[in-house]
Amino acid sequence: MPAPARAARNTDGHMILDRATALDARPGTEGVARWLRATVGAATGLPFPEAGEGANRVVLSIEPDLPPEGYRLVNDDGSYLIQGGDAAGVFWGAQTFRQLLGPDAFRRAPVSSAAEWALPRITVEDAPRFRWRGLMLDVARHFMPKEGVLRYLDLMAAHKLNVFHFHLTDDQGWRIAIERHPRLTEVGSWRARTKFGHRASPLWEEKPHGGHYSRDDIREIVAYAAERHITVVPEIDVPGHSQAAIAAYPELGNTDVIDTASLTVWDTWGISPNVLAPTDNTLRFYEGVFEEVLELFPSEFIHVGGDECPKEQWRASPAAKARIAELGLADEDELQAWFIGHFAKWLSARGRRLIGWDEILEGGIAEGAAVSSWRGYGGGIAAARAGHDVVMCPEQYVYLDHRQADGADEPVPIGYVRTLEDVYRFEPVPPGLDASQAERIMGTQANVWTEVMEDLARVDYQAFPRLAAFAEVAWSALPAPGERDFADFERRMTAHYGRLDALGVAYRPPSGPLPWQRRPGVRGRPIDGPPPNR
Repeated sequence: MPAPARAARNTDGHMILDRATALDARPGTEGVARWLRATVGAATGLPFPEAGEGANRVVLSIEPDLPPEGYRLVNDDGSYLIQGGDAAGVFWGAQTFRQLLGPDAFRRAPVSSAAEWALPRITVEDAPRFRWRGLMLDVARHFMPKEGVLRYLDLMAAHKLNVFHFHLTDDQGWRIAIERHPRLTEVGSWRARTKFGHRASPLWEEKPHGGHYSRDDIREIVAYAAERHITVVPEIDVPGHSQAAIAAYPELGNTDVIDTASLTVWDTWGISPNVLAPTDNTLRFYEGVFEEVLELFPSEFIHVGGDECPKEQWRASPAAKARIAELGLADEDELQAWFIGHFAKWLSARGRRLIGWDEILEGGIAEGAAVSSWRGYGGGIAAARAGHDVVMCPEQYVYLDHRQADGADEPVPIGYVRTLEDVYRFEPVPPGLDASQAERIMGTQANVWTEVMEDLARVDYQAFPRLAAFAEVAWSALPAPGERDFADFERRMTAHYGRLDALGVAYRPPSGPLPWQRRPGVRGRPIDGPPPNR
């Protein structure tokens, strides 16, 4: 899981791993060897000493005949070879090696006194379909402590996902420490109370909620991800979804329209009307923020949001109107495009690339910018045809906050019903693109928005098992959606549930939510019928 391109059993026998089984890490694979000893070694109780002479060893090596991130597992005269086109490929091969050992290889300590582990004599060769296989985790609406983030990086690695989109700021909280602007976390990282359920719910959790990551926390998360060949792409939202920042620094808001000094970090859900003012002061402030972000995140892409920016305050603002006139712009849509374009150029001058939600297409998009297509396929199609790189993450298919069934027991039901099979039949490359345009689809991403996910168990419930289906869509070269063998996927999921159990994942059981996974009486926002195919 995900399904490999080629797999064949060599014989009916097994290779036996025991305390004498050595680990031979060839140049460039030392990091994978550390991971194997720390995880598989801990679960099995096998020490995997450094290789000496003879057989009975696991050999890690980089082989030039394999593609980037591709891997090959093969038995060879008593040795088990894990080969990759690069270190990432060796790592993904090690993930498959772990799966072949069985569910108990996913635990943190041995659960039996067995001194031997049987490894099936099977040859596997595989490589990913997409280079961007992402998970977006929203920690702004409900804060996830650092240990939970590290755990999700491990879960991503177990499913061969390689891009962690880290949604760090929004109206409801600012989660990253910025040294030059300390009030962003002193004020902006917590709210006095929280809406429980959808924004139409009458329920409130009447206690403060908050938290943030220190600079060293971020360094640790980025390093931990890198050891697992996962790139962390941070998101700092501009110019909308910014009420937490304005609450901390009122001068960032449209002070000529509202009393920004009276704003607090937002305690409910939806789209706040309080957006950043398009002033030089705001630009300089966020340049300072992004300077510190670039110090902490080495990723090629920096996500700037750009979505759901209401224009009412700009339309009422003399300062915004003056700015539109000064720049020779047509309207507020072009003003937003100018705002985003400023940071696209600023990031490009520093060797980075801007990526934003598909609203950044409105009013014109900067050269070199990439698009996260969330409102359907349309934005991604337009961006690809215009020569921009695209990550496909349409809400109708891969927003994992959407409900998984239409039963009354589904906790806080949001959006369309998106079953495990629906996710498995998602196709990231839309029809109608020619070959060169299709190449602009860098990959795909599942998004987890946490408005109604108050703790880690709720995140698990919404993410799994659907994230396993998504991972296969992102990795494997599957047939067309209607031709995919979902029955075979379900059969393989039967084994995979055992791995998730060993990892402690509170997934949604195939039979429906368990009693403690339900949220009776908490209002959601279900949408009936199939999602629009747009």
